Amino acid sequence: MSDIYCTADEYNNKYRETKKSLFKGGQNMNAEYMAYREMRIVENRKRRMRIVRHQRIALALIVAVLIFLITFVTAVLMSSASSNEIKTKRYTNLTVSCGDTLWSIADRYMTEEYDSHDQYIKEVCGINHLSEDDVILAGTNVIIPYYK
Repeated sequence: MSDIYCTADEYNNKYRETKKSLFKGGQNMNAEYMAYREMRIVENRKRRMRIVRHQRIALALIVAVLIFLITFVTAVLMSSASSNEIKTKRYTNLTVSCGDTLWSIADRYMTEEYDSHDQYIKEVCGINHLSEDDVILAGTNVIIPYYK
């Protein structure tokens, strides 16, 4: 097996042997120690490259998830904005015809923004200063709210 590629046990044994040989009698660095240093440098470089590769993959995944979330949220907001048209309350002047009642006017002009006929009739009465018991006469002008 080559010096660069070895198992962890072989690496540890080689490290111990090299360390022992270095400190025997104060010898200078020999070829074996130089090979050991080269082996450590190569292994450290490989480990760093693996770490950098994992970091790049993690960063790419995070960026992909963020792009997906931004796209999804934007699509949801755009679809909800286009489906919910903003309706504004408007008013019109109505001349009461013969046989008209507040209830029949509510049937014609009330929209889904009101919960009930009673709520709509109360608003019409409040705008026109009428009580709910008042009789409206034909030819009377009444202000009617509606949404558009």
